Amino acid sequence: MEFTLEQLLIAIILTILAGFSTAIGSIIAFFSKNDNLRILSFGLGFSAGVMIYISFMEILPSALIDFKKYYNSSYGELLALLCFFGGIFLSAIIDKFIPEDVNPHEPKEDLSELKICPLPKKNEKTPHFHPGEPLKKINTKALKRTGIFTALAIAIHNFPEGFATFISSLDNLSFGIAIAVAVAIHNIPEGMAVSLPIYHATNDKKKAFIYSALSGVAEPIGAIVGAFLILPIMNELTLAITFAVVAGIMIFISFDELLPAAKTYDKAHDSLYGLVFGMAVMAISLILLNP
Repeated sequence: MEFTLEQLLIAIILTILAGFSTAIGSIIAFFSKNDNLRILSFGLGFSAGVMIYISFMEILPSALIDFKKYYNSSYGELLALLCFFGGIFLSAIIDKFIPEDVNPHEPKEDLSELKICPLPKKNEKTPHFHPGEPLKKINTKALKRTGIFTALAIAIHNFPEGFATFISSLDNLSFGIAIAVAVAIHNIPEGMAVSLPIYHATNDKKKAFIYSALSGVAEPIGAIVGAFLILPIMNELTLAITFAVVAGIMIFISFDELLPAAKTYDKAHDSLYGLVFGMAVMAISLILLNP
């Protein structure tokens, strides 16, 4: 199976745009107000809706059909499901090896409460704060270290997401765009998680922004590594295996990362409305694109 240079470039560009949306999270952390986080909750729910719908209604069924072309019906279906759960297991293993204190997807204090606390002015000693506690002095080196390790943790998490976006874009551009948008929305709070501790440790927006943006580099790297590993042996069977694994990765991302993060900023069921709206938009777009 061969792909044109144009297809490869579009897939890489979509992956880069999705990865560097962590920088958007950094900007939101610096300038937005607490009320705006309801939009973030809706957006994360929307992202989960897109990923869940496209995984269960399009990508996994497509993989099942392709597997059945090579094997008998029940055996092919079993292999497809093993690859699907293998994608979930792979994502869970990656998540397991990230320390809890720097894992952006482990439950923590509400980030929105942290964000709206007063920031240090120039030449002032840098305070740190916990929700519900008075401002107090801390070791800014430790705070900066937290931001850096959070960036590394996010980079590791983003690696399989980049691979998923790239492969989906190659096979079906509409799938790729939908997944890239969903991943981009998902990366926004991750960018906030990186930039906030670094900003409060250094009082330097530029440095916090750079670290936040760099944490998204892993997604295009994941795409490039996937290209080198998969493209030389790409055929209908390897594409079916890849799609089943990608569906598992996206389901894990949705239930382990997107929905819990959406509930963190939730108010009046914003995340649920976003979830349903994301599914509806994906369903309608697939009907229009595949009449």
